[in-house]
Amino acid sequence: MNTFGKLIMGSAIATLAMASTALADTTLNALFMSQAAYSEDDIKSMTAKFEAANPGVTVDLEFVPYEALHDKIVAAAGAGDDGYDVVLFDVIWPAEFATRGFLTDVSDRIPADYTDQVFDGAWTTVEYGGKRYGMPWILDTKYLFYNAEMLEEAGISEPPKTWGELVAQAKQIKDKGIVEYPLVWSWSQSEAMICDFTTLTAANNGAFFEEGQPAFTVGGAKDAVTFMKASLDDGLTNPSSREYFEEDVRRVFSNGEAAFALNWTYMNALANDPAESKVAGKVKVAPAPGVAGKTAASSVNGSMGLGIPANSPHADEAWAYISFLTQKDIQEDYAKLSLPIWKASYDSPKVAEGQEDLIAAAKQSIAVMYPRPLVPSYTEVSDILQKNIHQVLLDQVGVEEGLQAAADRVKRIR
Repeated sequence: MNTFGKLIMGSAIATLAMASTALADTTLNALFMSQAAYSEDDIKSMTAKFEAANPGVTVDLEFVPYEALHDKIVAAAGAGDDGYDVVLFDVIWPAEFATRGFLTDVSDRIPADYTDQVFDGAWTTVEYGGKRYGMPWILDTKYLFYNAEMLEEAGISEPPKTWGELVAQAKQIKDKGIVEYPLVWSWSQSEAMICDFTTLTAANNGAFFEEGQPAFTVGGAKDAVTFMKASLDDGLTNPSSREYFEEDVRRVFSNGEAAFALNWTYMNALANDPAESKVAGKVKVAPAPGVAGKTAASSVNGSMGLGIPANSPHADEAWAYISFLTQKDIQEDYAKLSLPIWKASYDSPKVAEGQEDLIAAAKQSIAVMYPRPLVPSYTEVSDILQKNIHQVLLDQVGVEEGLQAAADRVKRIR
């Protein structure tokens, strides 16, 4: 039985009835991002398998940078039948998209037995108001990557378990002249920076909001920004981090110019690929550290889901495609750049082979994934935080001044 046949037989027939009926000759328009997680080649390969299993259905793929994904989905919402049939969306957007009626409620299409088989953190990617607006597909968080050879040269036997230990190890590596800037981050004025801020906030038991009011001017969130600024002032963080996105981080780390980097799952395979990296074979991965006395590890929920825009004229075929891409067997076949949403996959030898330390880190990190605010106004909140935190990192304002300015702006839109 082929993979698609297994999907149909292994799922609730009622909810996947659209997949078992004859699918008319249809062309689906699908929107994906062009960086991180599954590669374009991976998605093209999965799609070719779907098309082979479903004669008459073809999928036109469009890849855009993550930074353009949100606005493409919003713009297409007014395009009638000419919009998209399947879209990839970030964990931070369901509240906005559901409120504005952009995505189709697919709660009744999802087999009930999937709920316990998929990680809770993955489900939050597609849920809002008690409904599900898609299937989770990319289960991701940021991990701590380290150059084991640099640590050994500095006399360090174990990677840091706390952010305090990371600073101490970075100083040790810098003092020995092993690398000028031991740390590299994606701290451009972008969502990538907010993901790192969220990770550090979670480590410090901080919060974005408390009782509906901004809480990032004090406590763990303030500690997070203070940590970020101090690592720049101490010469431990590469100052170009303030211009970097995730791919820049991967290139700098893979070029042997940093001992530590925080990045998504996809970096593990590429940093250990000799064709892509000068430090292949020296790269290890661990959970993002915690804070002594507060947390054992830290993690941001960077997952993404696949949904059907409300204006798609091909909802049944679109759901068949989504069901195919998100099924366990397919995800396990492509588990190098993105890990599956299915709990059982993490005990699969096929998934673990050659990336045992990543799987070990994932088991710990997924359990503590911290969400960014799941509110309809998230995009505006994030833009405000990005601008003000970035000004702090550029030394244009102090930590307290920057965070208070952000809080004042956020209060006016909520």
